Amino acid sequence: MTVYSVLESPIGELLLTGDGAAISGLHTMPRPVAPALARRDDRAFAEAAEQLRSYFAGELEAFDLPLAPVGTPFQRRVWDALREVPYGETVTYAELAVAVGRPGAARAVGHANGRNPIAVVIPCHRVIGSDGTLTGYAGGLERKRALLDLERATVSGAA
Repeated sequence: MTVYSVLESPIGELLLTGDGAAISGLHTMPRPVAPALARRDDRAFAEAAEQLRSYFAGELEAFDLPLAPVGTPFQRRVWDALREVPYGETVTYAELAVAVGRPGAARAVGHANGRNPIAVVIPCHRVIGSDGTLTGYAGGLERKRALLDLERATVSGAA
C-alpha cells in the first residue's frame, strides 16, 4: 500500500510518497495530489521530514534515505548521477550526459532529469543550461533558484 505525508517547507508544501520503507516520490505542491488509494502516515516519513528540515536550515548537505524511484534504466542512471553532483554546485545537461556515458545525449538527459520523481533529495535542481542559465524545473524556476541560493549561501557560510 502506498502511504504519503505532507511537509511544509520554505519552497511550499512537499508531498512524500512511498511504501512505508522507501520514498518513491517527493513532489512540490499544489500540482501533485496523494494517490487515490494512499493512506496518510506521517510516521513513515519522520526521518525524511527531519532530514528535509535540516537541509532547508542549511545543516544537511547529503541525504541518507531509502529511495525507490520508478523509471527506466536510463532514467535511473541519470538520477544516480544527479546524486553525485556536490552540494552547492551545478552541472550542465551536457556534463551530466558525459557522466552517464552518453555524450551528445543532453536532451535525453534533460528529459530524464525532468522525470525525476524525488525532487530535492535527488537534486535535479543542480542542473543548468550550457550557458549557465537556469532552465526547466518541474517545481518552477523560482523554487530551483531558491534551492540553489540556499546551497550556495550554506557553502559560502552566509546561511
